Amino acid sequence: MADASYHLRRRSAALPRGWCCSFGGTPQSPEHRALSAASGGGGGGARKLPPKSPSVPSFHSSPSSKLAGLIDPRRILSPGRVSPIDPDGSPAVAFGATLEEDAPPREQAPSVPFVAVREEQEEGLGLDLKLCLRGRDGRSVVMELDSTVLCQSSAFFAAMAPPEATVGCESRRIEVDGVENVEAFKETVELMFEPDPMRWFVRAGVSRAIGVLEISSSIMFDRGIKSCLEYIEAVPWNESEEEKLKNLVARCTFDEAVSKDVLARLQPQCQSSSEEFTVQLIQSVTGSTNTGARKEMQSLVNGLLNKSSVYQKDLSGLNKGSLYQICCCCLNSLVEHFKEDLTIGRAFQTVSHSKPMIERVSKQTENLNWLFDILVNNDMAEEFVELWAKQEDLIMMHGQASAMFRYELSRISANVFIALGKGKVQCPSDLRSQLFYGWFRPMLMDFGWLQRCSKGLDMRMLEENLGQALLTLPLQQQQRLFEEWFQCFASRGTECPNLSRAFQVWWRRSFVRSSVESRR
Repeated sequence: MADASYHLRRRSAALPRGWCCSFGGTPQSPEHRALSAASGGGGGGARKLPPKSPSVPSFHSSPSSKLAGLIDPRRILSPGRVSPIDPDGSPAVAFGATLEEDAPPREQAPSVPFVAVREEQEEGLGLDLKLCLRGRDGRSVVMELDSTVLCQSSAFFAAMAPPEATVGCESRRIEVDGVENVEAFKETVELMFEPDPMRWFVRAGVSRAIGVLEISSSIMFDRGIKSCLEYIEAVPWNESEEEKLKNLVARCTFDEAVSKDVLARLQPQCQSSSEEFTVQLIQSVTGSTNTGARKEMQSLVNGLLNKSSVYQKDLSGLNKGSLYQICCCCLNSLVEHFKEDLTIGRAFQTVSHSKPMIERVSKQTENLNWLFDILVNNDMAEEFVELWAKQEDLIMMHGQASAMFRYELSRISANVFIALGKGKVQCPSDLRSQLFYGWFRPMLMDFGWLQRCSKGLDMRMLEENLGQALLTLPLQQQQRLFEEWFQCFASRGTECPNLSRAFQVWWRRSFVRSSVESRR
């Protein structure tokens, strides 16, 4: 009780206080403590309480403090005047009440019906106005307030407040019906009497602060709007709070001078093109020299560009021409690496020279495979197949380059063949023929290296879809390519892809079906 009294005295120094109902346990009052001491000194015997007078009016129906000596002492909570419950049966709540949740538990008296208690007002401070809030859900709250503070804080209440009551009349009253959020409205009114709003916001959090901001805007509580915006701008938001704040900003108008910092976090000041920014991200990834960081950034960009991602609702953030410019840059670097390898010559190449070359070639092939996946996922990969089919310089240098890194070229071909075999990319017949004409033989040569250094490549999927893609060619071209595969497979075995199933399909289509049709 001493802590609570100290708290009330400290708050009353700044602003006047209201009164509220107490629904908690019964604290020790001076009379109760005296009674307990008397009963405890009687050798353990229980002292009977004096009977109540039947002629005395109910404690709850009378505001008079003179009845305190005529009622059960256990029901007297503290010195002061007893105020009645509001006539409409709603509990009265005031801003000045503070719930000490962290205080040590006190000794509880026997359970009694709740009573309304108001501390004695300091001289010159009056709670002369009742504010009744009724929510749409049926909940209602009554607050007794100082009309001067209320009207000075809010232009809405200044216009709503009735004229001052004469002495002896009932206190003035304002009723607000149809409140959407009664709790937020009550907290907004309490904020008018709060000497340090920021401390209240720190305890309340962003979500409640947004609710108070909305009410402050509707009742023209300028100081509350400024305090809310200052707090909201200075703390992080989660996605739910950000959406809630965006909806509020769209519905309400705030002074630009106090809201500009919050709006700067919600709305980009300079409208940069998403296409340009996407290209910058992809260029940063392809230019990265750290393998681990490059893979991490690739995963990040894939998540942003994925069609099922919450961040990507359409293809407006992807520029096809810019993506193919990056592809051409990577291909040109790949060509330069192979030319450098042939210029130096393997006879003069040491292990120290060979290792950087492997890393550089591997980096560019990884970039090209990643770009190809982005193009396939966004239905833009047809031009990449054409670009890869026409790499005559790389096809020629493949047979002369070291097998230690030339197989990286076949890794790109493998992804292209898989996409064709699955039907994810549709290309004209002559383009598919050109692709197989240039890259089918290198695939047969590098298949063993791909098996040993798969780097996540599914070899069974490659064999199946390589055969399926081959079956999309004209039968005459299929025969030539299957003959080449058959000779390679007969001599190299598992070092060559197993296209037996596709070979059987081609055989049946070419000979069995044609012989049956000729007999007809």
